[in-house]
Amino acid sequence: MKDIETKQEYLDYVDKKSPNSPILKNCFNAFWVGGLICSIGQIIFDFCKYKGLEDTACSTIVSITLIGVAALLTALNIFNKIGKFAGAGSLVPITGFANSIVSPAIEYKSEGYVMGVGGKMFTVAGPVLVFGISTSVIVGIIAIFFI
Repeated sequence: MKDIETKQEYLDYVDKKSPNSPILKNCFNAFWVGGLICSIGQIIFDFCKYKGLEDTACSTIVSITLIGVAALLTALNIFNKIGKFAGAGSLVPITGFANSIVSPAIEYKSEGYVMGVGGKMFTVAGPVLVFGISTSVIVGIIAIFFI
């Protein structure tokens, strides 16, 4: 590799070596996979309604089912392949939360169940939970005074 002397030469070198991302294809894949996940959730919800359950029970069953399936697919290393193909389409729905919990748990299993699985399980999801809960508390306090 020759010495890169100027900033422009460096930028030209990076452009030449880095592959272009197929943005339209990636957006399309994220859209239809995310839509498929949400459609599966809707089918489960409608089935529960058909069986006579209330909306809150149906919603709970949908959440538990999607989280369980995503956790299982993560453990079988299938969800990572779906995530690589669909990108944010698989991570934005509730399935992404399950993946962010199970992945570190599997990765640190060799360190034991307490210090490995238990200690590292929330390394990815922890900050999301902290800021999500904190934001909801702040919005709730603001809503008390202004609504």
